[in-house]
Amino acid sequence: MRKSVTKAIFPVAGLGTRFLPATKSVPKEIMTLVDRPLIQYAIDEARAAGIKEFIFVTSRGKSALEDYFDNAPELESTLRKKGKTDLLDELKSTNMDSGAIAYIRQHRALGLGHAVWCARRLVHNEPFAVILPDDVIAAEKPCLQQMVETHAETGGCMVAAMEVPADKASSYGIIDVKEDKGSVVSVQGLVEKPAADEAPSNLAVIGRYILTPQIMRNLNKIKSGSGGEIQLTDAIDAEMREGRDVYGYRFRGQRFDCGSKAGFLQATVAFGLARPDLQGEFDTYLRELMSMQQAAQ
Repeated sequence: MRKSVTKAIFPVAGLGTRFLPATKSVPKEIMTLVDRPLIQYAIDEARAAGIKEFIFVTSRGKSALEDYFDNAPELESTLRKKGKTDLLDELKSTNMDSGAIAYIRQHRALGLGHAVWCARRLVHNEPFAVILPDDVIAAEKPCLQQMVETHAETGGCMVAAMEVPADKASSYGIIDVKEDKGSVVSVQGLVEKPAADEAPSNLAVIGRYILTPQIMRNLNKIKSGSGGEIQLTDAIDAEMREGRDVYGYRFRGQRFDCGSKAGFLQATVAFGLARPDLQGEFDTYLRELMSMQQAAQ
């Protein structure tokens, strides 16, 4: 019987330099998309998938992350006294049970593979998920939940996948497809950030993974790869070389790259328009803005 996926690693040690000067004092993961920080979207997705243990790989200057998931007794007391029960319920949803969350320091920025490897002692001999909070996915059924349900049937390693334009391949890990079964793709290789004319497909890996504990042992052996970093894709590629199964999963939903300014703005518009309490006023404003721009041309 396959073990359930109940642990997730959140690599959040990056400096967020693309969002300076905001990230000089505020971790990128705490930046708000409408009225919730990026990390909250990732946590909610993990909870929906049945994750019970949350492992954060952090670095210096990330104490605001720890504070965010802690209780706020004074604020809760004030909301309770004022009868603001809706806000109180919203606030409590950000709290994490004692022992459910752990923080590991990545002392040197040696890549995603190294960040995942830092959590090896907390994973033990169990399958685990990796969630990159920069990738925010709007979906009727959360992306990781889709993957966990499919992984229960396939086993092995699984990566979230989506099709990208050929000229964007060099920004992603690209899947070399062995067999395409629709939503599930059997993978025979992964190429990290290939040139457009060298990409084996247009199917890119994005920030959701379900991995076997063998991945940690693979990472133990890997030297620095593309960009002078320890790449997670190299550890996954080693699984295939050893004859073990790796799958790509075409998730149902829309992914926003909130690690870029343009992607963050696009997500803000999409999530704002999806909110019943904001939709009317926001939609009217956007239409008026577009009309003014067209008139000025």
